[in-house]
Amino acid sequence: MKRFLKFLAITIVVAFIGFCLWTWASLNYVYSSGERAGYVQKLSKKGWICKTWEGELAMVSLPGTLPEKFLFTVPEDKIAEQINQSLGKRVTLTYEQHIGIPTSCYGETGYFINNVRVVE
Repeated sequence: MKRFLKFLAITIVVAFIGFCLWTWASLNYVYSSGERAGYVQKLSKKGWICKTWEGELAMVSLPGTLPEKFLFTVPEDKIAEQINQSLGKRVTLTYEQHIGIPTSCYGETGYFINNVRVVE
C-alpha cells in the first residue's frame, strides 16, 4: 500500500510539473506574429473564473464586401484601454500567436495583442 501511494504521489507531481512546463512553453513560444488592420467591433472582459479581454476586429478588404472577423485576446488592461479609446476608428493591431495553450484562463484565442495603432 505504501509503495502504491508513493508511486501515485510521484505520478501526480510529475504530471503537475509537465503541465507547468507545457503552459510555460506555450506562452513563451511565439508560433507567428503579424499585424491586422480594420475596425474593432467588440471588446469585452469575459470569463467565469479567469476574466480576459476578448475582441473582434472587422477587416474590410474592399468597400461593399463582407468583412472578415479576426478574434483576439488582449492580455494587458493598458492595451485594452487603448483599444477602447480607438473604437470607431481604423486601427492596426500587432499580435503574437501562441498555440497549444492548455487552458482558457489566458484567453479564448491564441492571438494575443501587444500593440495598437490608429490608422489615419
